[in-house]
Amino acid sequence: MTSALRRTARYLVLVTLALIFVAPLAWMVVTSLKDYPDAQRIPPSWLPDPVSGYGYEQILNSSANPVLRWFLNSMLAATLHALLVLVTAAMAGYALARLRFRGRKVGFALIVATLFVPPTSLIIPNFLVVDSIGWIDTLAVVVVPGAASAFGVFFLRQFFLSLPRELEEAAVLDGANQWQTFVRVVLPLSKPALATLAVLSFLTNWNDFLWPIFVLFSPEQLTLPPGLGLLQGAYVTDYPVIMAGAVLASVPVLVLFVLAQRYVIQGVSRSGLKG
Repeated sequence: MTSALRRTARYLVLVTLALIFVAPLAWMVVTSLKDYPDAQRIPPSWLPDPVSGYGYEQILNSSANPVLRWFLNSMLAATLHALLVLVTAAMAGYALARLRFRGRKVGFALIVATLFVPPTSLIIPNFLVVDSIGWIDTLAVVVVPGAASAFGVFFLRQFFLSLPRELEEAAVLDGANQWQTFVRVVLPLSKPALATLAVLSFLTNWNDFLWPIFVLFSPEQLTLPPGLGLLQGAYVTDYPVIMAGAVLASVPVLVLFVLAQRYVIQGVSRSGLKG
């Protein structure tokens, strides 16, 4: 097979895979622009006839299902959660990568071991803890638990290990202490890894469905994933409404990925260079 044929075959495979991944998203957007009769039509059509904002009107004007409030709750919770993860993981990861203290390796091993604990097994203990401090049915209950991310510590530690020690030693010679070196030298050089971890943490909190169901009860306190679950229960098979909610939930994720794509690729490519 010539190089031209191999290149053509490779492009065909890539285009096919792209279509497979894009088709459900395209169908979601198209269905959200249909009215109820058009969405129920058999066989279904790829183009809405007519183009309708029925689904968006239903979810944005419903007093029983305040989707915009759920959207804002999710945005605030996911953003605060990502910031907390960055703070805790950056400090812990740097300490494990650069500081020398007794029990450092054992502590790191224990942190990594928690990655193998099924998250569902922690629901009841976490519920009892947040209930004892009065956080049930508040925004804090979906922001703070999980902010001490074992994956984040591991990920940033690997990245910090890949940074040249000479840069930190030069900062120390210039009179910087450990904290100043961390803030003014290490963190600016770690933007790709920090951006990657921020995106992953944001998406984890944004898509979380199980934990909010257990700890959020008031309709105005719900985040978007459990809130959208109520749409299906309230409207049964009203697909334009359900798909309009799904489009609303997808927009911040797509925007975040587009903006952070370059940093994500750099962060993933460098985080495993040194163990």
